[in-house]
Amino acid sequence: MTAPQRTPLYQEHLAANAKMVDFAGWEMPINYGSQLKEHELVRTDAGMFDVSHMTVVDITGADARNWLRKLIANDVDKLAFEGKALYSGMLNEKGGVVDDLIVYLTATGYRMVINAGTTEKDLAWMERESRGFDVALSVRRDLAMLAVQGPNAIDKVCRVKPDWADAVRALKVFQGMPFDGWFVARTGYTGEDGLEIMIPEAEAAGFFRALIGAGVAPCGLGARDTLRLEAGMNLYGHDMDETVSPLEAGMGWTIAWEPADRRFNGREALEAQKSAGVAMKQVGLVLEGRGVLREGLTVLVDGVGEGVITSGTFSPTLKHSIAIARVPVGTGETAIVDLRGTPTPVRVVKMPFVRNGKKVFH
Repeated sequence: MTAPQRTPLYQEHLAANAKMVDFAGWEMPINYGSQLKEHELVRTDAGMFDVSHMTVVDITGADARNWLRKLIANDVDKLAFEGKALYSGMLNEKGGVVDDLIVYLTATGYRMVINAGTTEKDLAWMERESRGFDVALSVRRDLAMLAVQGPNAIDKVCRVKPDWADAVRALKVFQGMPFDGWFVARTGYTGEDGLEIMIPEAEAAGFFRALIGAGVAPCGLGARDTLRLEAGMNLYGHDMDETVSPLEAGMGWTIAWEPADRRFNGREALEAQKSAGVAMKQVGLVLEGRGVLREGLTVLVDGVGEGVITSGTFSPTLKHSIAIARVPVGTGETAIVDLRGTPTPVRVVKMPFVRNGKKVFH
């Protein structure tokens, strides 16, 4: 067995009384005492997550643009200026999702952020797909990464980095900007405003401590999962994977069909699926009574067929259970979930469940 990997903030987590767990081969904080409190602080104030286990890849070379236009389903030609970000699936030839990622336009090429658990697979796939292209991939293990999220997140980061304040406040959602070897982006995975900040490894611990001093609460993977689920955001390996197409996983909006002559990986399979009629779709489920919806439970739709819950939890904000599910097209406003042998009615809703701390579904 290989020893678990540790981020540059490992000692800081221990000092902040984190409970550490294995996550995709990394020792990561699950919480610092109360997952519920951490969740609520991100919704009402500001919290931060160590996401240094995710992998930053810088992409350069004369063919970088053309290669990315083949590699991912969204189109990097939408990146109109330096720092602009794009969310996309990286697909296989069958239209399944190899990974979901963010790519930024930089001064020298592109910067991509991929998931921790898929890093080795992704890099092998990208290397193989780069054959015949003048493209170089540089894995930036020298960078740590912090996600600072919540309604007061940007204010508190600006308190710690006053020299950056005007530029950081001017960033629009899904824009980033380099600062002296750092990279600050107005992105996140919680349904709140905030920043994802890439930091030179040696400066990460000091910044983490300064943010604590400014009143930013360290938060673990537990709160990260409940927050992203309330925000209706997919988790790779749960809500989609290599066997699920973006059309079935609520990611149809990330496919750039135009221009029609851009032959990205999986395009033909997706076009065939579209013309034949997509069989499954992604929805939100709400259980307002007792019980908790969990991943893997069967969703029964009378007269239509059955689906499956791909992510489920108790929502700390809404005070009842919610889930993301893949169900047959034709599913209406209600369904049945088998909860420990008890057929339990649930509502079918459009996600997200929560945005900026407020319930948004009807």
